[in-house]
Amino acid sequence: MKPIIAKVQQSQLRKDHPVFRPGDTIRVHVRLKEGEGDKERIQPFEGVVMSRRGELLGESFTVRRVSFGIGVERIFPVHSPMISSIDVVRQGRVRRAKLNYLRARKGKAARIKRVERVDAVASPSGSE
Repeated sequence: MKPIIAKVQQSQLRKDHPVFRPGDTIRVHVRLKEGEGDKERIQPFEGVVMSRRGELLGESFTVRRVSFGIGVERIFPVHSPMISSIDVVRQGRVRRAKLNYLRARKGKAARIKRVERVDAVASPSGSE
């Protein structure tokens, strides 16, 4: 990507989302338009992050959940204004970036190991 385009896109990125990876269970709060009026409501979509792709404004992620025995996948742009918020419900440990193998599994076979991940927080250097 050209550096000038990257610099322009850098200012338009959303910084209010938490850090999440494939294997994590997240709850995405999506803004939906109601009917023909200007009414708007927020609907949560909870599932496992199957993949992340792209960079800067073109970045998106896929979330999969099983609803009434049927697998439902949705692709969300990370920096979309239609996403109200993202909550990380559970962090999972997986060994690959794309979890397409989950489509062929169901029930207990589709479980992902839980892990308590602590992201490194930069400590102030003046306290030493």
